[in-house]
Amino acid sequence: MDILSAETGSKGRYYTIVEGHEAEVTYSRASPQLVIVDHTGVPDALRGKGVGQALAAYAVEAARKGSWKIMPLCPFFRAQALRHQDWHDVVTF
Repeated sequence: MDILSAETGSKGRYYTIVEGHEAEVTYSRASPQLVIVDHTGVPDALRGKGVGQALAAYAVEAARKGSWKIMPLCPFFRAQALRHQDWHDVVTF
């Protein structure tokens, strides 16, 4: 699955197109060291296929590479972060 990123000003998103459907994680950059993930959108046709999980994992890797933290306001992303102790180096609650 190819995951792309787009950022305009303080807003951004990670997204992918699978089987003709677009899924995304959106965020706001609160500071150079903090990104707030506010939404994960996965169409019904893609639910249960690991697309949201892949987008969340991509965001975590981007945070590691960029040396910033993620504050998960999105309920899905927050639930994933609570399940993945290995993400806690970059996720702040």
